[in-house]
Amino acid sequence: MPADSFVRSFRESSPYIHRFRGQTFVINFGGNAIADGSIRGLAHDIALLNSLGINVVLVHGAGPQIDAALQVHGLQTQRVNGKRITSPEAMQVLREAVGGARLVVEAALSEGQMGSPMAHAGLQVVSGNFIIAQPLGILDGVDYQSTGQVRRVANEAMERHLAGDEIVLLSPIGVSPTGTLFNIRAEEVAVAAAIALGAAKLVFYMDEDGVLDGNGQLLRQLTSSEIPGLLERQNISADAREHLLSAGAACARGVERVHLISRHVDGALLRELFTRDGLGTLISRDSFEHMRMATVADIPGILALIRPLEEKGILVKRSRERLEMEADHFVVMERDGKIIGCAAVYPYPDQGMAEVACLAVDNRYRRQGRGERLMAFCENWARERQLSQIFVLSTQTTHWFLERKFRQGSLEELPVPRQQLYNFQRRSQVFFQIL
Repeated sequence: MPADSFVRSFRESSPYIHRFRGQTFVINFGGNAIADGSIRGLAHDIALLNSLGINVVLVHGAGPQIDAALQVHGLQTQRVNGKRITSPEAMQVLREAVGGARLVVEAALSEGQMGSPMAHAGLQVVSGNFIIAQPLGILDGVDYQSTGQVRRVANEAMERHLAGDEIVLLSPIGVSPTGTLFNIRAEEVAVAAAIALGAAKLVFYMDEDGVLDGNGQLLRQLTSSEIPGLLERQNISADAREHLLSAGAACARGVERVHLISRHVDGALLRELFTRDGLGTLISRDSFEHMRMATVADIPGILALIRPLEEKGILVKRSRERLEMEADHFVVMERDGKIIGCAAVYPYPDQGMAEVACLAVDNRYRRQGRGERLMAFCENWARERQLSQIFVLSTQTTHWFLERKFRQGSLEELPVPRQQLYNFQRRSQVFFQIL
């Protein structure tokens, strides 16, 4: 990587580094990452997260290891509704396979050879009886025997270890208050841990790049309310279906962000967490505050929002008739049915550009990142239309754009149609950002 690219990338990651420090991330990966050796690359990324002050909880699976051990012992198990029926004989084999998988993970996290990314990391990894289990029991006439479910998470004990800069490693086995071991799906353990710890992020490694739409294109962002519609599709993979169900359950219980990323991409975790575009699919929890494209019914709310700024000369005056004609160009931020922010985006496809205009946030909700969120929405809107740049014109908020890495440009750089509309009396300055 050229030196200037490295410096630029490192600087662009700094806002995420500051934001994530002290937060808790729960990361789930399957036994296939252990079997094919990719756990070593993941361990390097985990060491970096730990060095940045992020609390890390790892939840490993052991499916391939369990299947191989059962085959060696001549045992077979059935799966019903995605859950393995675990007989007492299978449980004896399963606990040894899971224990072996856990030791491989611990070994990868303990590497510290000079010259490797793990040098001087000195990671401290703790495992224990953090998952209290209960039997799944008999469902629809099927006795799941030693297959269980999470009854409770010992989150206070885990938090003490996390506060001591230790990484918590959870296995797909829980123990009941009677001392009985139960087989639990690793994904269920990860969801339960994320909810109990109030994790900021829950990350699932998967075989696909993320969730794909009907045309096979990666869906970069979803909200939890979109999950039921996706699950109705016939062409969604079983892997994606399980992760979406888990994401929905986690978001419904307070987890703000769930990330689905490919296990086949080296550094996928870092690219997803520390770059603006990410790598996989981000699923966010629905809230009472959200953004959407405007309709004509939103014009009164937009007018109430922008009129004070127009009177101060910050925004260009727009008539109600003009707003109604351009309503489909506006983005609104809505909170409990009230418009608290807006922006307009006008495409110039022949020049590969889009203009962002009329960016406004209600005075009571400023300085809380809402302007950045509106701008990010407009940027994504432009990217989806294959546009390469956005530009803004400003007279009184120039430093706001400069602080967000916009480049000051000239009138001549604007698309010709926009140059013809330029108001020389306002003498607005022009700023560009490459997408």
